[in-house]
Amino acid sequence: MEWFNYLAIFTAAICFTTFLYRLIYLLSLGLPKDLSKETGSVKRGIIYSFTGAMSPMEKESAFLHLPTYAAGMLYHVGIFSSLLFFVWVIVTLFVPITLPSLVSIGLVILLSLSSLAGFSILIKRVISKELRYLSCADDYISNFLTTISQVAAILYILVPGSQVIYFIIMALLFTWMPLGKTRHLLYFFFARIHLGFFYGRRGAWPTVNKS
Repeated sequence: MEWFNYLAIFTAAICFTTFLYRLIYLLSLGLPKDLSKETGSVKRGIIYSFTGAMSPMEKESAFLHLPTYAAGMLYHVGIFSSLLFFVWVIVTLFVPITLPSLVSIGLVILLSLSSLAGFSILIKRVISKELRYLSCADDYISNFLTTISQVAAILYILVPGSQVIYFIIMALLFTWMPLGKTRHLLYFFFARIHLGFFYGRRGAWPTVNKS
C-alpha cells in the first residue's frame, strides 16, 4: 500500500472511533426524563418521527421547495453510496476482487446525479440571500467536501491513476466529519427519537387528519 492509502485508512479509523464513542455516550443517556403526564404513545410517536413526519408534506420548508427536497434526498443516497464504495475500495487493497461492470456503471450514474444535486444545493446556498444569512463556513465546507468525495469516487472508477486524488479527498472528508455538520450522520437519529418521544408522549404525534 502507498502512503495515501494509509492516510485514508487512518483518518477513517479515527472518524469511526469518534462516532462510536459518541454513539456509546448518547446511548448511555437513555430517553429524555420527562415529568409531564403521558397522554399519548411514546412508541407510536417515535415510529411516526421516522415515517410520516419525514414526509415533505409535513414540513413547510420541504413542500414549498420540493425540487430542493428531492435533490437533498438524492444527494444523501449518493453520500451513503460513496461511503459504502470506500469500504469496498479498502477491502480490495487486501482482497483482489473486481466490481462488476454493471454495478460500476450504475454507481457512476448515481454518483454523477447526486454530485450535481450537491453542487446545485451549494450554488443555491451561495446565491440565495436568505440561505446565505442562515449559513456559516461549516455549511459550505461540509457540502463541498461531501460533494467532491463523490466526484472523486467517479474518477476512481473511470480514470486510471486517480487513486491519489481519491484517497486524499476521502482523508479530508473523514477528518472533517466528526468536526463539522457532517456529524449529523449520527445525531440525526437521536434527534428524531427525541422528537418522537416528546410529541408522542403528549399525543401530538402521530397526527390525525380531521375530515
